[in-house]
Amino acid sequence: MEGEGDQLVDEGTIRRRNKAGDKLTTLTSGLNQQHEPIIRKESTDEASKQNTEMSESDPDDEKPPDELYLEKLQVPKGGTDKTPELLTPVVHGLSDKWRNYVIRFIFTWLMIGAFCVIIYLGPYALMVITLAVQWKCFQEIINIGYSVYRVHGLPWFRSLSWYFLITSNYFFYGESLVDYSSVIVNRFEVFKWLINYHRFLSFSMYIIGFVWFVLSLVKKYYMRQFSLFAWTHVALLIVVTQSYLIIQNIFEGMIWFIVPVSMIVCNDVMAYMFGFFFGRTPLIKLSPKKTWEGFIGGGISTVLFGLIISYYLCQFPLFVCPTEYSDETNSTWSSFGLDCEPSYLFQIQIYKVPSSFGLSQIFGIPDTLNIYPFQLHSLSMSIFSSVIGPFGGFFASGFKRAFKIKDFGDIIPGHGGILDRFDCQFLMATFVNVYIASFIRTPLPQKLLQQVLTLKPEQQLQLYNALRDSLTNRGILQIIRG
Repeated sequence: MEGEGDQLVDEGTIRRRNKAGDKLTTLTSGLNQQHEPIIRKESTDEASKQNTEMSESDPDDEKPPDELYLEKLQVPKGGTDKTPELLTPVVHGLSDKWRNYVIRFIFTWLMIGAFCVIIYLGPYALMVITLAVQWKCFQEIINIGYSVYRVHGLPWFRSLSWYFLITSNYFFYGESLVDYSSVIVNRFEVFKWLINYHRFLSFSMYIIGFVWFVLSLVKKYYMRQFSLFAWTHVALLIVVTQSYLIIQNIFEGMIWFIVPVSMIVCNDVMAYMFGFFFGRTPLIKLSPKKTWEGFIGGGISTVLFGLIISYYLCQFPLFVCPTEYSDETNSTWSSFGLDCEPSYLFQIQIYKVPSSFGLSQIFGIPDTLNIYPFQLHSLSMSIFSSVIGPFGGFFASGFKRAFKIKDFGDIIPGHGGILDRFDCQFLMATFVNVYIASFIRTPLPQKLLQQVLTLKPEQQLQLYNALRDSLTNRGILQIIRG
């Protein structure tokens, strides 16, 4: 019986233990099921943390290709934060805001002084400086593209860009040489062939560059290469074409260059001053430092400045006379005179103020005004330079933001690169050229004479006889027969 009892006890104990074990197993599995989301969450968090660490250690795996290119750009450092060693003692201890103001102020007046010296040297010095500025601006744009292109280690982008720049300059400035200086060039036999076939030679040069580009294409990088090919042509459109229009304006008279350029400078300086001291309201997101106070203050200052400088410059033939060739002197280079009888635009005229405006009663303005007609045209230019001109700067700001750079260069402390100072000038040059062609320019006998003198002697005689017969038939010219 004892054995049987022990056996029964043992079997009962075993059954109870089995039941307790089943309950424990059930409880444990339930607890595991309840905590499984937490465990999974912890595992997910840990995996995510590991992924984050991996992404931080190897960011190139997650970023899009375009951002990777931008990170590898070797773009110029900003010039607005650059402090020359000579000025370090002067700005020591100043805040960043006032340090930038002092440096910007000093170099602004240095550039204005240099601009006055160039004007004193005459129109040809202005043309040379325009060409130099054009090359520097083009270099600053192309350097950004070259940084992108060099990531792939592909050849010829920079060489092709400069080749297309030379080709474009040859075409545009060759056209100016033919239009304004063909007489003097025709005196040299070497240049006659270049003038006669100028456009054909220009086209041939472009075709050489085009074939060169096609031969430089590399498999897998076609899209990037064609993008940079377009980049070069857009840079040529922005820089070379606009500089060509600037030189066209200079040929019309230096006043058509000095006044618009000065207006942009005045607007830029005064907008900066008003914004620096009174700016509170942001103007546009592309340029966070631009304010409505600076925009309005710069605009009003530019209109007043345009009227004053126009009145002053209209008094000097040096500024108002077109740059044109005269065949009356023996000296070749002195034949380009700047002495003429000022046109109607640059002679004092009397204008009657309409009585309906009531200006004489309100502001004490007389009923008649003695002003130069050019001053009225300066109002159009000053309004454009104040309202539309800044958008050239906004465009440049957007371009710089796209490539995560602050300035195009650091050649001018406090200002940045050359293009940072001339972004609005190019837009203004186009407006002035279109304005002259639409409202000012008339056929000039001197320019027609230049074209006549390029003809062959028998063609000149034919033209002379035809013109003489026409004048005689209309009674303008009477031939005295002896």
